This record gives sequence, C-alpha cells and structure tokens, in this order.
Amino acid sequence: MQRSMTRPGQHVMKSYEQYAEMLFRIALVHLGSREDAEEATQDTFIKLMEKAPAFQDEEHQKAWLIRVITNHCKNLLGRGWRKREVKLEGMEPAAAGNPEELAVLQLVMAMPVKYRTVIHLYYYEDYPIQKISEILRISESAVKMRLRRGRQLLKLELEGAESE
Repeated sequence: MQRSMTRPGQHVMKSYEQYAEMLFRIALVHLGSREDAEEATQDTFIKLMEKAPAFQDEEHQKAWLIRVITNHCKNLLGRGWRKREVKLEGMEPAAAGNPEELAVLQLVMAMPVKYRTVIHLYYYEDYPIQKISEILRISESAVKMRLRRGRQLLKLELEGAESE
C-alpha cells in the first residue's frame, strides 16, 4: 500500500477530472442536496489522498471511489441531524434533461437508499449487475432483488402520478 506522501498529486488531479462528475451524481441521488453532494465528493477525494490505496487498474479505482462515496452518503444519512432534514424540495436537478426525466429522477431520489443506489448504478451509470455486486459488496441476487423491488416502487409511483 502506498502512503499519501509518496503518491504524486497529479494522479489525484487526474482521478478528480475523470470521476468527480460521476461521484457527484451518485452523491446527489443519495443526499438530495447539491451542497451535501459536493462535500461528499470532496471527502471522497480526501480519502483517496489519505489512504492512497494501490489499484489494479482504472476500473478497480472507479469501483473503490463509488464504494467510498456510497458508504459516506449512507453514513451521512444515518446521522441524527440529517434524518430530520428534508432536502428534496429545493434540489436542483443536475442530471435530468427534460420534464419526464426529471420526474423519474425525483422519484428515484425519494426511494429508500438501498433501492436508489442500485437503480442509479444500473440505469444512470450503466453498470452490470455483477459489477454493482462487487462495488456494493452484496450478492448478485441481492442486487437483482433490489432492482426488482425498486422498479416495482417506481412503477407504483408512476402509476399513481398518472392517475392524479
């Protein structure tokens, strides 16, 4: 394992340029707040500098970063003060292009974290089930189950929205 003092800063800058936008989107889906997502993204890169893990390749690094920010977001959501906040109403939709996409994105963001995470990684980041399983360190069957239940929740919400 490399120490942070031996890791060149250029590597972190390159990683930031390559993955910061994706990590921000993941954090935004989890946290529902632009400010919190920016902070979580920064914290993830600080952990990259501090821990300076040795990666096998770029995919390994990308998966590590996604796992770190996902866990960081879960920790933030689990804190007592955060549970009392409602951030979705004032959130700016950074990833949505049209009103339909925005509506679906808002429904995804309102889902429980365990469903929201797999749906975001599968549909927005184009990860296959096996890779999501590796990133989140859960079984492939758990990923499939969360995808299925998440889709069911979305379907119910979309049907409810259409009937109103």
